Amino acid sequence: MFEEFIVVIPARFGSSRLPGKPLADIGGRPMIAWVYEQALQSGARDVLIATDDERIMAACREFNAPAELTAAHHESGTDRIAEVAERLGWAEDQIIVNVQGDEPLLPPDLISQVAGLLNQDPDAAIATLATPIRSHAEWQDPNLARVIVDQNSRALYFSRAPIPWPREGGTPPALRHIGLYAYRVGALKQIASAPACELERLERLEQLRALWLGMKIIVAEACEVPPRGVDTEADLDAVREQLVNA
Repeated sequence: MFEEFIVVIPARFGSSRLPGKPLADIGGRPMIAWVYEQALQSGARDVLIATDDERIMAACREFNAPAELTAAHHESGTDRIAEVAERLGWAEDQIIVNVQGDEPLLPPDLISQVAGLLNQDPDAAIATLATPIRSHAEWQDPNLARVIVDQNSRALYFSRAPIPWPREGGTPPALRHIGLYAYRVGALKQIASAPACELERLERLEQLRALWLGMKIIVAEACEVPPRGVDTEADLDAVREQLVNA
């Protein structure tokens, strides 16, 4: 039987490229409200927002979303969610899905897919999704993360570099990693209690800490290709166009 899962949306105010990004206006509503409503459609038992800022807390109250105020020093969404899991006393085997707060177009089916993927593999600590890279330009884009998997769909490595590198030239079969994770609470706490490893610091990819700790990360191809999240003003404008004129 499929275990119930919980969605937590980490929402940090101090984005380096778009400060206050979770509160960015989209059709008269903050972006975080759109993310929350997408997550509600995933079949999760509960959906809540974890933030470091009272302004985001106030916005959550406006659209009746449960929210937890967390410490400001967390460097990743994983660390922020771990604080919430500890505070609320969730069981060690509870499945949590980390939905990033800048994904207002994230298909709800992907959230339920990644939760189900972890539920099906009791040996995995984390589940995540990927999509095939279709073009040479996308493969070279440093803003995208890539993932390499083994024959059993277990993650070998994540990178912002164009991997695998074809020694003889051309564009290889490659996977773009989608920043959507399902964890069991026990694994989440272990990751958060460990210091960032050198690979994580170099690549700025928090999932490398889990690999460095020896955790199994299972990867599946996403059931649909999600649009990119909001990283820049141009991304925000594109999302406004799509949501407001939908």
